[in-house]
Amino acid sequence: MTVFHCHIAASLDGRIARANGSVDWLEMTGPPEEFGLDVFFAGIDAILMGRGTYDTVLRMGDWPYEAKPTIVVTNRSLPDPPPAVEARTGAMAAIVAELEARGCRRVWVEGGGVVIRQIMEIGRLDVLEVAVLPVVLGCGPLLFPEGTPETRFALRSSTPRSGGALHLVYDRVA
Repeated sequence: MTVFHCHIAASLDGRIARANGSVDWLEMTGPPEEFGLDVFFAGIDAILMGRGTYDTVLRMGDWPYEAKPTIVVTNRSLPDPPPAVEARTGAMAAIVAELEARGCRRVWVEGGGVVIRQIMEIGRLDVLEVAVLPVVLGCGPLLFPEGTPETRFALRSSTPRSGGALHLVYDRVA
């Protein structure tokens, strides 16, 4: 069975970006390796993200995920996408079924909040890994937007990191 794993950073008030989409506030903490990103990335087979996240990653410069198939959930076309990037529309259950049929063992649910909500609506967010950074942004997209279904998780680990951040890993309770 495919594991859908969200590895993401959030502010103390549950924001995953500024209102303008900027994630510059992520630089206030230690290196991504401190949160296990390199090991995590090596262990995934595909990436699932929304259009806003895709556009944000593109604005950062070179596409960092060339080695991984990436599915972008969007109703708009992707002009000149990087290699291995594909657009998908439709029900999240169908997208999940496609990734399973491809033989993906672990899929990174990168975000944003709408994609996370959709994967939770079908009961498929298996692991939630959050780097909680000690900043209140006050506005911007939420990790769990309005309408996210109640979902129970069990804490696997809680580790303090540099800069006052906290690294949390949860497993969904079936």
